[in-house]
Amino acid sequence: MTFIRLAAFGFLGLLSASAKAPSIDEAKAAFEKGRFLEAADLGEALETSGGYALAARSLAVYGHFVAKEEDRIGLLERAMELGEAAVRADSTNPEAHYQSAHAVGRYAQSIGKMTALSQGLAGKIRRLLEATLDNRPDFAEAHVGLGGWHADIAGAGPFARLMYGASRKSAVVHYERALELAPDSKVALLEYAIRLPELDRKGGRERAREFLAKAAELPVRDAFEEFIQQEIVETLEAARLADRG
Repeated sequence: MTFIRLAAFGFLGLLSASAKAPSIDEAKAAFEKGRFLEAADLGEALETSGGYALAARSLAVYGHFVAKEEDRIGLLERAMELGEAAVRADSTNPEAHYQSAHAVGRYAQSIGKMTALSQGLAGKIRRLLEATLDNRPDFAEAHVGLGGWHADIAGAGPFARLMYGASRKSAVVHYERALELAPDSKVALLEYAIRLPELDRKGGRERAREFLAKAAELPVRDAFEEFIQQEIVETLEAARLADRG
């Protein structure tokens, strides 16, 4: 963006070969501070797998949590394009596959479960998450994603379970593995807690409340986790109200 502004004013001669280019650290810092659109621009400008992956993540988060409804679909479609670019740039990069899956997942949420299933997005998400784990088996977030995938598809009914091979048992396996790898992950604790009552009809509700209480006490490390913290608090309050009722 600095280059473009200087060019517009005819100051190209002021630029030297050593002029500072955007870095992945600058993009990450912008993301952590909640400047998601800036982070996306900086990441995309790097033209690397890691940069595209961060750009995809930034737009997926912004599109889901911040954007106006009329802008959401366009932003999430762009996030998916950037996720695909990340994978093309380096097919061995687990972050590229994961952020591509994340972008598709956010888009699927925005258009609704049945529409997403009819467009074949469930299969795409699973392939991307499995590719993530093929490249990095200890990727905790990918286990969270696959746990949610199995839980949600299994919960969509017997036809969906049969068609996609989803199961509640597999959901539990992936969630438990995620917590082994990242026991203090706000996202893992929240996502598992949301689905535990359906995954474990006996002790799921009690365990879900324990997870939410723990997650609520963990520090908030960046702007994204501020959104997660809000979801945790709201989900915990809803569980408490349900207990009273």
